Amino acid sequence: MKEEVEILVNEGKMLPLMEEFYTIQGEGYHKGKAAYFIRVGGCDVGCHWCDVKESWNPNIHPPTHIDSIVENAAKFSKTIVITGGEPLMWDMNPITESLKHRGLQTHIETSGAYPLTGTWDWICLSPKKNKLPTPEVYTAAQELKVIIYNKDDLRFAEEQASKVNSDCILYLQPEWSKREKVVPLIVDYVMEHPKWMVSLQTHKYLNIP
Repeated sequence: MKEEVEILVNEGKMLPLMEEFYTIQGEGYHKGKAAYFIRVGGCDVGCHWCDVKESWNPNIHPPTHIDSIVENAAKFSKTIVITGGEPLMWDMNPITESLKHRGLQTHIETSGAYPLTGTWDWICLSPKKNKLPTPEVYTAAQELKVIIYNKDDLRFAEEQASKVNSDCILYLQPEWSKREKVVPLIVDYVMEHPKWMVSLQTHKYLNIP
């Protein structure tokens, strides 16, 4: 049975599901919209400031059939956000095909560190220094969201912005634990470089998931 499950996970027909919940999108271009979030376990990017480190180990999250995940999602919202962890560690084709068959909007939040799979209406790319995105994710992203933890991250943000397509929307977002220190830095930078916009984790201010 274990081997059968492993095969289904490798095929993307089952996913290590950490959590799923209906809430308000708190970040980036679609902030303020109702959305159903599917958080998939597994990530080896390893950001030291990650606020969901419990998502890193896929083995502690139960392999769940995508039929069940999609059935739950379809009850709540037209906008479905798949996040992690790093969802592109898994084949996203089966679940996005099923979601699209239901007429749902598919969004992904990804570091882009793995090959791009799935059919997406919106790709939010949030690159990390220690494991850079693949070329196809840079090309496909509609939104670039760079987390600012210190001043050097602004340099990194410009480096990443030079690799995305010309229509990609550019955001700088303060790392939550450093927000009091870096928000003034981001505000000044955006005023000097207006191609960028500020993204805030509004769901944390609203005290919702």
